[in-house]
Amino acid sequence: MCEASLCDTHLRVHSKSEEHVLTEPTTSWGNRKCSKHKKLLEYYCTEDAACICVSCSLAGEHRGHQVELLNEASERKKEKLRNVLQKLTTKREKTEKRVQSLQEHRRGVQEKAAGVTERVLSEITRQQEQVLLPISDLIQQLEKEKDELTRKMSHIEELCNMTDPLTVLQEQELHRDDFCGAEKGDNEVTQRGDKQVPAGGNLDEGLISVTLYRGLGDIVTDVKREIYVQVTSDIILDINTASNNVIVSADLKTASWSDINQQRPVTPERFTSAPQVLSTRSFSSGQNYWEVQISESGIWCVGVCYPSMGRGGYQSGIGNNNKSWCLCSYYKDLSVRHNTIDTSLHPPLSCDTVGILLDYEAGSLTFYELCDPIRHLHTVTVTFTEPLHAAFWVWGDGTWVRILH
Repeated sequence: MCEASLCDTHLRVHSKSEEHVLTEPTTSWGNRKCSKHKKLLEYYCTEDAACICVSCSLAGEHRGHQVELLNEASERKKEKLRNVLQKLTTKREKTEKRVQSLQEHRRGVQEKAAGVTERVLSEITRQQEQVLLPISDLIQQLEKEKDELTRKMSHIEELCNMTDPLTVLQEQELHRDDFCGAEKGDNEVTQRGDKQVPAGGNLDEGLISVTLYRGLGDIVTDVKREIYVQVTSDIILDINTASNNVIVSADLKTASWSDINQQRPVTPERFTSAPQVLSTRSFSSGQNYWEVQISESGIWCVGVCYPSMGRGGYQSGIGNNNKSWCLCSYYKDLSVRHNTIDTSLHPPLSCDTVGILLDYEAGSLTFYELCDPIRHLHTVTVTFTEPLHAAFWVWGDGTWVRILH
């Protein structure tokens, strides 16, 4: 009532009167009075979102508007602020969990890289910067966002603890965007973080996984699980598809060419012209990897095909139609073939083992030469529309292929 800020000693007299309502000290009463009527601001106009005096309400520009007491309006705003605070708390928790997840992922990459042999390290070190840099940048970004959320939360908590309704209502730092931002879904931080972390980028994950599989023993098990590579160890040859010029070994792992007709019974699955054989199992999902040892002489092809591929005539050979893809060696001239079109590869193979990595969903078929270091030969990219079988083609004296893993 006196519009004065008092020390504790002088306040004792004023506190004895019920008419004297105490508020927190202020440097000026200018913002507590109506600029037009010079009366204390006692009401809040909900239509214009303004603090007004009694004259504004009865005869001024706010006449007829819906108004409420400052205390009531202040409590209403505090309730909204508490809701915002709760949502910001949830968002910060999501941010903290995402930061922890990214930090664990970074530690996992670093620990795996640190434990490998020199041969594997040379391949991973070349690419790990591409993996770690965007993760580190995102962690830094999220840490900044967490700090900003903490600052806003602290400010809101201060407002919620204030006893002066006018100060609460006249607070200008929090804008409508702060309220709207807090209303967004809880998964916003996680989804945005996931989108900014590259799934692979320019990394040749296939080459890394094949290198790890061949050189890391127990460690490779965890890495394969991390990048979803399934080492397909149960591939065997389907003798019901084998041409009569192909000899299939007793363990169903080796296919060899022979000019002696094997006199096998006619079946719908059997190839009648092309000297080839398919695997019993098919692949319709995930990443699958197998290795094939090949002979130095003759002509051989290894790859994949749809089961709907023809069984007779020239076009039934793998690579001679639009339903098959293969790596071929014509007396050491190396190429990848699809639909009779050859893509030459240089130089020729320097060892006798080839790795094949099939990523069905990604639509990629990759061939590797498993020498030291491992050499990426070629990647075919296509949208697969049917299950795929491993396919093996051999021709010429002493020509054979063998499934190793």
